[in-house]
Amino acid sequence: MTTSTDRTALGLAGLLTATGTIHLFDPHRFDEAVPTWLPGSVLGWELVSGVAELGCAVLLAVPRTRSLGGYATAALFVAVFPGNLDMACRARSPKGRAVTLLRLPLQVPLVVWAWRVARRGPLR
Repeated sequence: MTTSTDRTALGLAGLLTATGTIHLFDPHRFDEAVPTWLPGSVLGWELVSGVAELGCAVLLAVPRTRSLGGYATAALFVAVFPGNLDMACRARSPKGRAVTLLRLPLQVPLVVWAWRVARRGPLR
């Protein structure tokens, strides 16, 4: 029987699976999201991000590791916020800046979603 907690966690895992897969198979789509102040290559950060998203998705999908996955996902969403803010500041067009600025508040419900999954899942 699937509970609402299972559906919530699996929905978040699905979102992370989609974005993680895109990061790995079409990484240059996220070039603008990588802050210029990060050391190393843009491609490297995109691939690391994709692996982190897929890792969080796996943790969320398995009931035993769901709580850990929720906390890891919340941390991931917080960690990428500076990149989203940097991207908004570097946007070249007014439309681009507006879109990237509108994305920033979306991080809050994502962090809350992950946190709720973490608090409801078993911690082992």
